[in-house]
Amino acid sequence: MSAARKNKTLAVWLALLGGTLGLHRFYLRGLGDWVGWLHPVPAALGWWGVDRVLTYGQDDKLSWVLIPLLGATVAASCLMAIIYALTEKEKWNQQFNPALAADASAGSTNWLTIGALVFSLLVGTTAFMGSLVYGLEKYFVYAVAEGNKISQPDAD
Repeated sequence: MSAARKNKTLAVWLALLGGTLGLHRFYLRGLGDWVGWLHPVPAALGWWGVDRVLTYGQDDKLSWVLIPLLGATVAASCLMAIIYALTEKEKWNQQFNPALAADASAGSTNWLTIGALVFSLLVGTTAFMGSLVYGLEKYFVYAVAEGNKISQPDAD
């Protein structure tokens, strides 16, 4: 019995749509992939940060740390989708389909692969830049507020 073919297009879409859950890693490496099981942790912490902002407001300092984790997880998943999409057919088949010929169709790039690549670029860039801007903005607002506390004379 031969091993299942690992289709590049499917792996790209799994990384894009379910990468925060590690679905692309489970598809390519099986359920025993411990790195795949780590993927949901920062995503869940990020969603907890979003929930904290909705519950406690934007002054919740813990959410300032947690929300960028979600953005980083989404961006990393999109980066993997981009890497998969740009992998040459021969290299893909050598790594994920070693029993197949180097030019087997499982590693081919088609329009669905290119579509996922474009969406990965869009979503990954948005997630990365959004989480970066959110984290830096919260840091600088906090730093200015603390600086104002120091520079104000005590009203004794």
